[in-house]
Amino acid sequence: MITAKVKAASSAIVYLSALAVLAMSGASANAQAPPRSGTTNPAEEQHWLASAEGRIEPLTGVIRVAVPVVGVIDEVLVKANDNVFAGEPLIRLADQEFRARLAAASAAVALRKRARDKESVSSQAKARRKAEDAVAEAEAAASEAQSLVDKVAVERRSGRGANADVDAARSGLKRAQDRLKILRGELRGIEADAPLPTVAEGQLNIARSELSVAQASLDRMTIRAPTGGTILQINAKAGELASPSNTQPLVLLGELSALRVRAEVDERDLGKIRVGQPVLVRPAALRGREIAGTVSFIAPLVEAERTDGLSQRNKTDVAEVLVDLSEQASLTVGMNVELYFREESAAR
Repeated sequence: MITAKVKAASSAIVYLSALAVLAMSGASANAQAPPRSGTTNPAEEQHWLASAEGRIEPLTGVIRVAVPVVGVIDEVLVKANDNVFAGEPLIRLADQEFRARLAAASAAVALRKRARDKESVSSQAKARRKAEDAVAEAEAAASEAQSLVDKVAVERRSGRGANADVDAARSGLKRAQDRLKILRGELRGIEADAPLPTVAEGQLNIARSELSVAQASLDRMTIRAPTGGTILQINAKAGELASPSNTQPLVLLGELSALRVRAEVDERDLGKIRVGQPVLVRPAALRGREIAGTVSFIAPLVEAERTDGLSQRNKTDVAEVLVDLSEQASLTVGMNVELYFREESAAR
């Protein structure tokens, strides 16, 4: 009787142990497999080489526009979702002081030029003067052309101008800049053979340099788009003080004609990933949606992941990876996605 009970107990222990082993095996398999989506072929599960999390961003990345100087915001000229061209004014800082400095510098140049023109010089010096004057006039023309571009761009944004006006102004600016570049090259060639400048000529050159500095200082008070794209976010209001030390950029800008994913991949998985490799992308906010992607860049640097809230000790060393997307319908910049890196044969 006792023997029968012992055998029964042993059988029960063996049965429970088998169940425990099966349960642990199932848990291990589920931990290694990525989350399942309704459109995924179960046979593909075995072809994933690595996985990572990332965020969708514009093809150019998110461009953070800040101010180069401290100043009070006078005007915000754009809003979110506006499309802008490279060089279009986005924000104006209060610039009355800089305009006054520019006017004073212009007056000093005119005074010094009259004094220079009273001197008699050699033919070589006359040629240099003529070239210097041509460059100065071209610089003034380029500044005027830039001001016209700013003016018509603001008018179009407010509904008082047309696209054709902006296109014409931008073409004029390009011509003025090209002419200035040519004239500066010609001046360098003439200066090589010309005699040393006189005192009056030197004073005029100094005044013109101060004028250029004043013009550059005024130009910095207009914050322009560094590249064409779509305004993603505006963090500026008229009357606020803007500074280069502000942690929050004034404008977020990006080119939305194509989207990509920026992700951090565990350094232990880098050997499994290569440029051109197919990737399965699953947006967290769009359940069941799967998008094909391709690895376009792998950073040559491994560093600690940037996840907030983790101590340096708990952070994993990662490398940045960019993945181009085959489509972008319903996707928004900033969305969280899961990436599954596949074998080449699995994608065929």
